[in-house]
Amino acid sequence: MDGQTLASDVHALVQIAKLARSDSLSEGLAVEEARVERRREAAVVGGPEPIPMARVEPLQIPGPAGTMDARLYVPPGPTPSALLVYYHGGGWVIGDLETHDRPCRFLAAHAGVQVLAVDYRLAPEHPFPAAAEDAFAAYAWARANAARFGVEPARIGVGGDSAGANLAAATCLLAREEEVTPPAMQLLIYPVTTTEDMPSRRTFREGFLLTKNDMDWFEDRYLPPGVDRSDPRVAVLAAEDLGNLPPAYLATAGFDPLRDEGEAYALRMRDAGVRVTLRRHPGLVHTYANLTAICPSAHHAMLEAAAALRTGLSA
Repeated sequence: MDGQTLASDVHALVQIAKLARSDSLSEGLAVEEARVERRREAAVVGGPEPIPMARVEPLQIPGPAGTMDARLYVPPGPTPSALLVYYHGGGWVIGDLETHDRPCRFLAAHAGVQVLAVDYRLAPEHPFPAAAEDAFAAYAWARANAARFGVEPARIGVGGDSAGANLAAATCLLAREEEVTPPAMQLLIYPVTTTEDMPSRRTFREGFLLTKNDMDWFEDRYLPPGVDRSDPRVAVLAAEDLGNLPPAYLATAGFDPLRDEGEAYALRMRDAGVRVTLRRHPGLVHTYANLTAICPSAHHAMLEAAAALRTGLSA
């Protein structure tokens, strides 16, 4: 489709998924049911054994509406002096620390950095801008507490996948607007950057793990009536000025409804003078960050992301 060929291992997974699950969250599924299903799916594709860490530490960090749960991943070997603040995907509605345990371990192990995963508030209980406010607060807290983790403040980055990548991008914009020292880099894996109906949302509207109906379901819960859907804290592509942002590694998947908006954001940042590496993985689908244990093609794509992270946060 669209001049691309789906990777064979991903194609097999997509066919299995069609037999095992509904193709859309919008088909009468309650929010809590969707969260349980997402945790179950993450466990199924996560592999039999998690990547070992030297330490996995549960934390509670302050947020604008009280404390947030977080989890620190420290890889084996000498304690890294670089840190990635990571925001999980799940459409601002259904992800959590458990659904993204495997991607955090993968990045910590292969990039040689500490990873601080943040359990930000979820919609619809906490609609926009709750998640964006929590994401920025978590980054600010990490900078203020760098010495606690043996981290150099100049080697703290932000990253995430899907809605989490949206929060990472929004955090960089907020840091610039609030005149807070910006992250060292932004690691954006198939980010949400707009609520507009980009061409890839139509081309890959169904059949590839994330559907257009899913995105509508997520956005309707995170952005209820009355919310300005062009607010740059969610529609980062709508920001008037994308200059003076941290260097970015932005990866998209060829068979992803979010492909075009992610690439449009990368090109706009580049036009504004930001150093950007844009990488499309033409044979992959949305959620590949969670598929490293079962899909070699996803494993290779995330190894590249880890290499970019290692470089971006290098001394």
